[in-house]
Amino acid sequence: MVDEVLDRAFGPDRHARTAYRIRAGMETLDALSFAALDAEDLLVGTIQCWPIALIDRDGRPLPLVMVGPVAVLPERQGEGFGQGLMAAMLEADARMSGSGLALAQVLIGDVDYYGRWDFSSAHTRGWRCPGPYEPERLLARGAALPTMPSEGMLAPWPTE
Repeated sequence: MVDEVLDRAFGPDRHARTAYRIRAGMETLDALSFAALDAEDLLVGTIQCWPIALIDRDGRPLPLVMVGPVAVLPERQGEGFGQGLMAAMLEADARMSGSGLALAQVLIGDVDYYGRWDFSSAHTRGWRCPGPYEPERLLARGAALPTMPSEGMLAPWPTE
């Protein structure tokens, strides 16, 4: 059902997007991934988060959380489901932060929308992605950002 929502929101060619390359082979972080149901219990939206890395110039992986996709059925957009999904994810992240487990978050999206949750491109200007992207749409947030390198490549979290 989640795949159907994603296909409807982003199109069946969504797997070709750069974000899919960044998180290739990763499993979602269930503690930060949610679904939105309407009053009739119909799945209308979803948010998924993924473990990824910023690979620094020395080849060291530094942990990040990739937020997205945040998807809402086209006919239900504008009803607050996306904002609710972001709020649920950020609340879960805040609980993890209290336990010392929170990581900086990154996404590819519109600063006009995600800026309300403190996502910006201020720390990502020297970061790169494994595919086409618009640098101003590479956004990040989190207390750990000042300690992150100013340059690096986003990639799946190394599993070996």
